[in-house]
Amino acid sequence: MKTLTLEPLTKEAFAPYGDVIELEGAIHYPINLGSAKRYHDLANIDTHAEGGRTLVNLFQGQPRTMPFQIMMMERHPLGSQAFIPLTKHPYLVVVGGTGELCVENLRAFITRGWQGVNYARNVWHHPLLVLDEVREFIVIDRGGEGLNLVERNLAESVSLAL
Repeated sequence: MKTLTLEPLTKEAFAPYGDVIELEGAIHYPINLGSAKRYHDLANIDTHAEGGRTLVNLFQGQPRTMPFQIMMMERHPLGSQAFIPLTKHPYLVVVGGTGELCVENLRAFITRGWQGVNYARNVWHHPLLVLDEVREFIVIDRGGEGLNLVERNLAESVSLAL
């Protein structure tokens, strides 16, 4: 059985799969007479294919027990899907690219807490992987007509450990 090694989540490492949503290195400027900072254009939200619309949701992720077996992945062919944590606690991200789903293409990342991810359209990814206790996320994705969720079981499970 293959075991995935956790990599730190960086913009460069995650670029083939979408965007890392974080303040570090972001374009920012003062607004509201200097009482706030705007961190601008942090992700490419892609939700309008085939008449779709942008949804803003709140998810509560249940903690996973480690080691965890990755047995399935999902993708969204009609839009991106962004996860923005509401707390500064690390969570795990598993991706597999946009091509054929296979174990050899899987990569696993651990966030630094206050980092979000935006999975690009058609990127295979595992559903939310929260550690230690229930955590809340703002999720921005696509609503509307059309099939925007494809789930597939892996040919063999993959182990994920901290």
